[in-house]
Amino acid sequence: MNVRRLIPTTAVAGAVALGLVTLSACGGSSSAADKGTDGKLDVVASFYPVQYLAEQIGGGHVAVQTLTEPGVEPHDLELKPRQIGELSDADVLLYLKGVQPAVDEAIAQAGVEHTVDAATLTTLEAHGTSAGHDHAHEGEESHDHDHAHEGEESHEGHDHGSEGGTDPHVWLDPVKYAEVAKGVGAAFAKADPDHAADYEKNTAALVKKLGDLDTAFETGLKNAETRTFITTHSAFGYLAERYHLEQEGITGVDPESEPSPARIKELQDIAKADKVSTVFFETLASDKTAKTLAQDTGLKTDVLDPLEGITDRSKGDDYFEVMRANLAALQKALGAK
Repeated sequence: MNVRRLIPTTAVAGAVALGLVTLSACGGSSSAADKGTDGKLDVVASFYPVQYLAEQIGGGHVAVQTLTEPGVEPHDLELKPRQIGELSDADVLLYLKGVQPAVDEAIAQAGVEHTVDAATLTTLEAHGTSAGHDHAHEGEESHDHDHAHEGEESHEGHDHGSEGGTDPHVWLDPVKYAEVAKGVGAAFAKADPDHAADYEKNTAALVKKLGDLDTAFETGLKNAETRTFITTHSAFGYLAERYHLEQEGITGVDPESEPSPARIKELQDIAKADKVSTVFFETLASDKTAKTLAQDTGLKTDVLDPLEGITDRSKGDDYFEVMRANLAALQKALGAK
């Protein structure tokens, strides 16, 4: 996904290099017995969603470094050869394959024993027009209109290089995120068995909070005037499927590109038919596309955050605060009571 970077590439590279040099100085290795001099498990996380899991589950027993600094669009991250080599000094590498191709390649070369791909800890799905526009909700009647997507280029498809074109945005579904959390907790316990009980306890607490969040979304979106939402970034396929909603992406992969006249007309028809009131944009990309469509359709704009990073513009300081802000925005836009 090509979006405007909020921090210069040189600054990102410097920040990444600093973090990785720190890891190297700690003397970490792939063995828990050789943890850093502070006795903590050195964890390198690729970007915010897995960084948050590491921090919450690891607690005081881990030192977490992230490869993606706040404000940087994660898909744009690039690593230098020296930085790739320094990844091997970590005790645990935690990433989500399919989000950051450069990271995927670097981690494959690192050879760290405790390397955790979050994508393997749950079931990934394909979200896009080819996967079925109505998400095939069991027990639900499909909409009378199919928006004539067949034969068109996918607008909802959001392939970041994951295998088979699957959607990597599992963290936006609290249920799937909880599945990933359990796998991360088990990986930490294996890497650092002396603190396994604490990792298990922290994992259970996090899973409980995610269960409460799932209940909040389920009840909060149950009675809505419409179940369709329009967004520039087609990252919400799992969330839509979980809570029986329909995601309509404006341009799919690139949220800053201009939608075609045909797509604008199609979205105008969808907005009218499904009583859509709002076009959503994200915090790490320009709102130009959303405003363009809103002007052409007479709709409002609002933020629906894909939670790929936390910045001072985020509507909350952590995953749960931003997700509850997303819920409030969806309730307002969908007319949920």
